Amino acid sequence: MGIDPNYRQNRQVVGEHEGHKIYGPVDEPKVLGIHGTIVGVDFDVCIADGSCITACPVNVFRWFDTPGNPVSEKKADPFNEQACIFCMACVNVCPVAAIDVKPP
Repeated sequence: MGIDPNYRQNRQVVGEHEGHKIYGPVDEPKVLGIHGTIVGVDFDVCIADGSCITACPVNVFRWFDTPGNPVSEKKADPFNEQACIFCMACVNVCPVAAIDVKPP
């Protein structure tokens, strides 16, 4: 079960982090929602494999600590989603399909 590709329509914006939107629900530390609009990362699916961080040629991602989260205690945060060049490398390498990329 990966990220909902329609989360932008199906979920409410519940906050902002590092300049990107957070789509709920959020109930920290167990439920963290989806971070990002152009590059969305489902923090509830992300297992902190790091392949997206390595694959991204324009440094869209960086680690964000999520202590107490049952899936992983860090996540690949799309803090620089505006730099995305839509190469889809992150989507293609994510082992749990936690990432969705759509142009604005």
